[in-house]
Amino acid sequence: MKQITPFLWFDDNAEEAVNFYTSVFKNSKIESMTRYDEAAANATGRAKGSLMTAAFQLNGQEFIALNGGPQFKFTEAVSFVINCENQKEVDYYWEKLTAGGDAKAQQCGWLKDKYGLSWQVVPTILSKFLGDKNAKKSQKVMMAMLQMKKIDIGALEKAYAEG
Repeated sequence: MKQITPFLWFDDNAEEAVNFYTSVFKNSKIESMTRYDEAAANATGRAKGSLMTAAFQLNGQEFIALNGGPQFKFTEAVSFVINCENQKEVDYYWEKLTAGGDAKAQQCGWLKDKYGLSWQVVPTILSKFLGDKNAKKSQKVMMAMLQMKKIDIGALEKAYAEG
């Protein structure tokens, strides 16, 4: 077990979310699931046999999901970054994570999925461009990115070349 594991609080759809996330990310798996027994169900008002927690991995990163009730919601204050090597990866994760429900595309590669969890779908080349010693180049890339929701690597490369 890793020393730090993100713990995700869902109202009542953790099992659905875990199944969704493990289908989107390659090299992912559900490690274990615990269910509310009669005593826990009586104490929490949850249905006996419904999912309490699930331990799972996405590309080797461990997570735990909990069906804990409606008291807490996800916010953009915490997000998960997906580092993408190329436009094909950016497009894949963007399409999968913005599909269905209340999913929302947001500015600069950010999105909120149908469960309310925030993700940043970011090409690895972006940090190289933004960190360039030539301030004009990095500024051009920043200005181009600020106009985007889903990141377009070709447009970033064009802005970088113009800088």
